[in-house]
Amino acid sequence: MTYLIIGIIFILALIAIRVSNKHGIPALLLFIVLGMAFGAIGFEFDDFEFADNFATLALMVIMFYGGFGTNWKMAKPVAKEAIILSSLGVVATALATGLFCHYVLGFGMLEGMLIGSVVGSTDYASVSNVLRSKNLNLKYNTASLLELESGSNDPTAYTMTMVFLSVIIGSEVSIPI
Repeated sequence: MTYLIIGIIFILALIAIRVSNKHGIPALLLFIVLGMAFGAIGFEFDDFEFADNFATLALMVIMFYGGFGTNWKMAKPVAKEAIILSSLGVVATALATGLFCHYVLGFGMLEGMLIGSVVGSTDYASVSNVLRSKNLNLKYNTASLLELESGSNDPTAYTMTMVFLSVIIGSEVSIPI
């Protein structure tokens, strides 16, 4: 019975992705609605260890999908710039946001840096969706640069988030690999 429910969820998720691509609705919004619908009909999920392991695996796939899903022929001419942006750009954005949160909004320095780390990366799905659906004609390989950078900056942002979170709670940094 469990496998049947999992199969139904996967089929509905695939349908949600098709609806998202066709109508421009964010897939995440459809997934949230799907989860709420299963909760409303009484489906209870209480295997939290499985959920944690599945979420960790999904996070790894999500973090590296953008980089692996990029067309290398288009990305090769801008690879150096994209790597610099996806590492140093994320660090600079996180630092600027963290300092803003600390000095302007009144957060503690570590909490501000945590917020900066969380928002320091761009979302690959959003960037690639806009670039592909709008058929933007950007000059100087900018589309390839944006796609490669947004697809490869998540590991930097994730690492910074884990470091600041661990420093705040006072534990060792554990990054699943």
